[in-house]
Amino acid sequence: MEQNKEMTAQESLKLITETMNNNRREIVRSSGNYFLLWGILLTLFSLLVYAFWKTTGNAAWNNLWFAMPLIGYPLSIWLKNRENSVRAENFISRTSGAIWTSFGIFACSVALFTVLLGVFGKNALANIVVLASLTAQIVLLFGLAETISGCVLKNRVIQIAGWITGIGGVAIYFILGANEEQMFIFTFAGIILAATGLIVKHQYK
Repeated sequence: MEQNKEMTAQESLKLITETMNNNRREIVRSSGNYFLLWGILLTLFSLLVYAFWKTTGNAAWNNLWFAMPLIGYPLSIWLKNRENSVRAENFISRTSGAIWTSFGIFACSVALFTVLLGVFGKNALANIVVLASLTAQIVLLFGLAETISGCVLKNRVIQIAGWITGIGGVAIYFILGANEEQMFIFTFAGIILAATGLIVKHQYK
């Protein structure tokens, strides 16, 4: 009798584990759509900001970045609603979503702080340092968020892509310097993100 109960407990644990693994695989597959969406947006906006900055010589075109979440988040919500009609949300999907939401809040807050510092800041040297390092800060946050997301989803491709984006982006920043060409860091990050999306979609198609 006790042996039957033990077997039943083992079978239940096995079933729970299999269910979690299946859910994780499905979430990784659907994450490919989000990586692809934001990768394309990041690439397009980086090239757009670069073109305007290069043509006019005015770094204020960086404010155009604030338009990207206005486009990206509604599209992400649309994707999420479409997926929820066929897949119930669970702890893993909520955790993954929370990671990227936190990144978005931090990135926008840091960017907004930098803009306000440039407008109201009195220390010109401090303004230059903060403005110059903003790109490196955001790309490092971006890579960290992607790596943590890969750890939660237990997907090595996403983990490696996050590391390449964060560390590679900072390295490119120090190579290119603080000018309009630093936008190519986000072009690089966008291409890596979109490629990651295509790879994980292919893994679990």
